[in-house]
Amino acid sequence: MAVEVLPLDKMKESVGQELGVTDWFQMDQKRINTFAECTLDDQWIHVDEEAAKNGPFGQTIAHGYLTVSLLSYFAADYAVLPEGAVAAINYGMNKLRLINPVNSDAKIRDQIVLTDVVEKSGGRVLVTTTHTVEIEGKEKPACVAEVLTMFFTQ
Repeated sequence: MAVEVLPLDKMKESVGQELGVTDWFQMDQKRINTFAECTLDDQWIHVDEEAAKNGPFGQTIAHGYLTVSLLSYFAADYAVLPEGAVAAINYGMNKLRLINPVNSDAKIRDQIVLTDVVEKSGGRVLVTTTHTVEIEGKEKPACVAEVLTMFFTQ
């Protein structure tokens, strides 16, 4: 796990490289229930364990946006920052696909690839990373997202 600070030209040379793969993270029912409370999304497929047994997945599943919300947590372990960065903000996403549901108690991890680095005016640097959230034991990932982060440099 490493956060690396690089000159802009070195960052650009690193485009296409994997930044890292996180440790496995267990998606437990308590986290799913807490997310449901925070977002007011208490659909039965997420929070009603008895009803979900008879649902399409045989048990409760995590909210797709719960999985997405963990991307910044995962990225904290594997990030590349431009030299002189003083602040960073989430800038959005180019693409987001929720491909496979994450069952309660499943383990997930994030493979992070540096996809693009664009120098902007005013000392800003727009960095794109591609996140592929894998589910332990599943062929298809839970999520693939192109995440944008805007860095402000001195």
